[in-house]
Amino acid sequence: MTTALPVWYLMRASGVVALLLLTLSLSLGIATSNRWRLRGSALYVTTTVHRNASLLAVVFLGVHVVTAVIDSDAAVSLASALFPIGPGIWLALGALSFDLVAAIVVTSLIRNRLPYRLWRAIHWAAYASWPFAIWHGIGMGSDTGTWWLRSVTILCVAWFAGVVVWRVSRQDDLAAA
Repeated sequence: MTTALPVWYLMRASGVVALLLLTLSLSLGIATSNRWRLRGSALYVTTTVHRNASLLAVVFLGVHVVTAVIDSDAAVSLASALFPIGPGIWLALGALSFDLVAAIVVTSLIRNRLPYRLWRAIHWAAYASWPFAIWHGIGMGSDTGTWWLRSVTILCVAWFAGVVVWRVSRQDDLAAA
């Protein structure tokens, strides 16, 4: 490796942590939209944890992108990290996921100035961003075939599938009531 080993470790660790936090954020977003909260707590607790997990995910995603650009062995240009024009589909999926997250962040910061329907439509981009991030992690990097990264990916997918099943079954419960 021509770049410092800590940069390489930081790049891969920040990507994994960003994926875990994006999974948590998306799950809490679904829970919040369903007005779910821990027993005995106010709804703002779930909303606040969702917001904080989202912000922390953005920080780790930013670290992941910056370290990917800095690491000469990764061979990721700033343009291909920010725009889905990269040399490979896996990098393009990561850039697309990043762009969707950036759109969610920007529109959330100016939410009071946007019509609610527009903000909500853009916020739904999270549902596309997450699978793009999953596919990016499956196909890109030196750890793609390792048991631990496969386990993290399976855990995230299984968790999210469980949240979706819960949301759909809860919707049926609400419609019946």
